[in-house]
Order: sequence, then structure tokens, then C-alpha cells
Amino acid sequence: MNKVRIIHGPNLNFTGIREKDFYGSEFLDDINKRILERAEELSFDAECYQSNSEGDIINYIQSCYYEGVEAIIINPGAYTHYSYAIRDCIASVSIPTVEVHLSNIHQREEFRHTSVIAPVCKGQLCGFGSYGYLLALDAVNEILINQQ
Repeated sequence: MNKVRIIHGPNLNFTGIREKDFYGSEFLDDINKRILERAEELSFDAECYQSNSEGDIINYIQSCYYEGVEAIIINPGAYTHYSYAIRDCIASVSIPTVEVHLSNIHQREEFRHTSVIAPVCKGQLCGFGSYGYLLALDAVNEILINQQ
């Protein structure tokens, strides 16, 4: 069973509460339930994690390395645009990673157009709302199949 970890960054614990026009009205617990259901269909050992702290996210990514996690899906939130520390951590663990955003960051404020995380990821999905996580799970499935 492939180990896959889903990481939600800052403010995603307020999904369903904050800026519903951008992030939707679904609460994070509901999103996680859908993620875990799809992961089970794909026979993944999946776990969802959320933190508002950059250091905690880095520690979690590093723990994925030691636990033998085979893929990561990450929504780094605002850290997307400036966290070279998270970027470097993803690069250092060499675990295939897919970046996800609920909103289309390329249609928003100019400062959101750049992701410092994307260059160290297999790909980026944005603008599909919570469905983007399910698409990311399917992408991870293809990545893992192609690695065998």
C-alpha cells in the first residue's frame, strides 16, 4: 500500500469560512473526508495534515522521508509565493510532490502568480476547488505506476 501524505498550509483550516468566492464553502474536514475516500479507492495509505506554521510543515515533510512516504500532495497556502525553506525541504526529501491550490492563483493578485514551490514539484493543479486534491491523487497514482 503506497503511503501518500496530504499537507494543507496556513489558513486552510478556515476553508468554508474565509473568502468563499475563492476557496469555496466546503470545510476542511469535509475536504479531507473526500480525499481519504478517494485515497482508499486507490489503495493508498493516506493521511491529511494541516498547519499554520512553516516550521511544522517542514518537520512534517522531513518525517515523511523517514516514514518512507512515496508521494506528497501539498497546498502551501501563502507560503507558495515566498517559502524557500519549504521549497528546499521538498527538494531535499526527493519524494514526488504535487502542488494544489483551491483557487486559480494565476487569475488573482499579481503577487500570487509566482510559486517558488512549483519548480520542485511534479506538477501544479489550481482553480478546481477541492476537486483539485482528487485530481492530484489520480496524478500521484500515475506517477507511482510509472515509477515501478
